[in-house]
Amino acid sequence: MDAANFKLLAEGEPPACTVERPDGSSPLLLVCDHAGNQIPRRLGTLGVSEADRQRHIAWDVGAAELARHMAARLDATLVLQTYSRLVIDCNRNPSVPSAIPTRSEVTDIPGNHDLEPSERQARITEIFQPYHDRIGQIMDARDAAGRPTVLVAMHSFTPYYEGWGARPWHVGILYNRDNRVPRLMLDLLRSEPGLTVGDNEPYRVSDETDYTIPVHGEKRGVLHVEIEVRHDEIENEAGQEKWAARLSHMLSHAAAHLATESGRAT
Repeated sequence: MDAANFKLLAEGEPPACTVERPDGSSPLLLVCDHAGNQIPRRLGTLGVSEADRQRHIAWDVGAAELARHMAARLDATLVLQTYSRLVIDCNRNPSVPSAIPTRSEVTDIPGNHDLEPSERQARITEIFQPYHDRIGQIMDARDAAGRPTVLVAMHSFTPYYEGWGARPWHVGILYNRDNRVPRLMLDLLRSEPGLTVGDNEPYRVSDETDYTIPVHGEKRGVLHVEIEVRHDEIENEAGQEKWAARLSHMLSHAAAHLATESGRAT
């Protein structure tokens, strides 16, 4: 099929992303790469059961609502990705095989097998690229207006991972080349009793396994951090509110500290 004639999203389907609080006053810009679990109508269910489409393989459980609570507390702009990571993972370079998985953990994804180049390209063009274009446009506008940006990528992770076992961390702080915000967040989280905090656990950021932080954070040279909360901590509103209060306070403190430090340096 000719890529020029292949249309993935039908009229009336949601856009690739939504932006909440576009005029938010905070220097913190929140993004959620795996906020939604929708699948375009043209793709049916991808051959995946309803139960599996509610699992972590399809989206980051609780992450979107946690991010919304944080955005409200901070008056921060928030960008939410609409479609399931099973359609295309918006935190992967589209050129890597895991960007459109044929298998996730132990679950086969039949609708992702044997894709035509035009089908793969449509997912990039209509879902992946508009999401990242929107983040880039927001950051460009803030830069043009002389507004500082601290990029915060919000994610969640499973309490148990097949082949690894139970994950002890309540929260993980992820980074790669720049640890300025992560270092402060790790210190603040470790000061709270009863929390097991992962330093680049259960994942770490890399050019091969991530896209948002390397492209919008590292390449632009802006302060950034990726935050992973174990999803059994944020499956309900009480947990989301608790973690939103905790993380919002810490992020505000970290951003203010680094701004003051930067001012002294100049």
